[in-house]
Amino acid sequence: MKPIKNVCVVGLGTLGTQIAIQAAAYGYNVDAYDPKPDAFATMQTKVKAAMQMTRKGPTFPMALWDAHAAKVRLHSSLAAALLTADLVVEVVPEDVESKRKVFAELDRLAPIDALLATNSSSIPISRIESVTTRPEKCLNIHFYQPAVGMNMADIMGGSKTSPETLQAARVFVRSLGCVPLMVQKETLGFCFNSIWRAVKRQSLYMWDGGFVDFRDIDRAWMTFTGMTYGPFFLMDLVGLDIIYAIENIYFESSQDPRDAPPASLKQKIARGELGVKAGIGFYKYPDPECTREGFLLGA
Repeated sequence: MKPIKNVCVVGLGTLGTQIAIQAAAYGYNVDAYDPKPDAFATMQTKVKAAMQMTRKGPTFPMALWDAHAAKVRLHSSLAAALLTADLVVEVVPEDVESKRKVFAELDRLAPIDALLATNSSSIPISRIESVTTRPEKCLNIHFYQPAVGMNMADIMGGSKTSPETLQAARVFVRSLGCVPLMVQKETLGFCFNSIWRAVKRQSLYMWDGGFVDFRDIDRAWMTFTGMTYGPFFLMDLVGLDIIYAIENIYFESSQDPRDAPPASLKQKIARGELGVKAGIGFYKYPDPECTREGFLLGA
């Protein structure tokens, strides 16, 4: 299999921006595309603010962030971005049909030997691969938040993904200073995201039902794990609209009412309370109370 040297990131939201810069920092040639011309610059500002709030940074020296970001080649057309790609990482909103449309275009425009990966937080590649002519080269590579210390990635194949494709992905993830989490059997949520989903679901249930204030759930998590943030801050960081979409995927799959995202979460989204990117979610930004001195003691 051809070595991965050229990486194309499609979609420069919070995670796409981080993935592009992470790959550039570790010596890859990185091309990137987003239909919004200012997406890369806008998201860098938000990611830097998140790093400051969490008091965590990337796996490379933060002083080099701007230099590595400058290496990412931005394109105004998808075709130009894909021209020399060995690996394509799709990072578009969490919707199966949207991803299938994008993958059909990736298959049409990318070099025939390029690997096609989705960074989906929950959707298995087996639900996307059929729109391509190369299912053996399609897979899930789900990065978390490498810029704020969550330097790991789930790797999972589809119905026809070759062992060589999975091994190439494993080597790639390791080369970025990230931990590869190999999923041996298809499952919604992959490895850690499935575990995090259980925490997230129960946290939302307790908040929505009025059992415990969300701040105390975060305090409990921070005290127990020693982390600098809790589940509700992390949901704000990801984006509550994205959290809702992910929860809805689980619900659509199971049809279990207990998997349905709570109505209270949908109401927050309708009010524009999307989290860090909107300046308000469960907390208010850029100075959320959970990052202030005395928060753990209820001050």
